[in-house]
Amino acid sequence: MQFWKEHTTLRAVLMLVSFVAGIFLLIYGWRQTGQLGGLGLMLVGVALLLVTLALYNKPFEDPKKR
Repeated sequence: MQFWKEHTTLRAVLMLVSFVAGIFLLIYGWRQTGQLGGLGLMLVGVALLLVTLALYNKPFEDPKKR
């Protein structure tokens, strides 16, 4: 998709926000030892880190493979 190749600033800002939020949720959830809510926060943090990785890889996808 050409959108992410053309809007690199937007992609960088979204990557930064999702990365920082993901790391924050991981650390905050990790500090809640023994609570189920902490596990949920950590899972959301991992999901945000995966979103960051997907945003990073989006411009390098080959459109012919889909």
